[in-house]
Amino acid sequence: MKNHILPVCLLLVPVFALAQEKDYTADVSSIDAIIHAIYDVISGSADEPRDWDRFRHLFTADAKLIPTRKQEGGNVIYRYWSPDDYVKVFTTNRSAFFERELGRTTEEYGNIVHVFSTYETRTNKNGPVTNRGINSFQLLKGKDRYYIMNIFWSAESDGFEVPEKYLKKN
Repeated sequence: MKNHILPVCLLLVPVFALAQEKDYTADVSSIDAIIHAIYDVISGSADEPRDWDRFRHLFTADAKLIPTRKQEGGNVIYRYWSPDDYVKVFTTNRSAFFERELGRTTEEYGNIVHVFSTYETRTNKNGPVTNRGINSFQLLKGKDRYYIMNIFWSAESDGFEVPEKYLKKN
């Protein structure tokens, strides 16, 4: 009986290793890290699965994602999504989406951080730019990490040209 215990234990080690949670600590260790992580996790081809656990880890429990859009006639509308709402929308409407940061303006005070992050979007990783805009991130600086409280964004395709001053990192 004793001779069978070691082989069974060795077989279970890979199972326990797979069951452990991934470590996303590095993603929230700095402003640069959390901004890089959000762009990285949402980007990919239509058939490439996103790491939605990693995505959720970036946010506070009550965070909001707020897309804006200009309607015909000029009225601007917006929506409030929770991180889970965003996941539902993007897993239901799977499409290629590659977003990268072009420029950034950051302001900090106490435990709050505001990041204006100019982005460009492509539907093919090396294809033409299909859109640009600005993501307005409100970050909370916690004891040991950063959290995304809100992302509020507006796209150039709605007729708002990105000013040159937001195309550089400061």
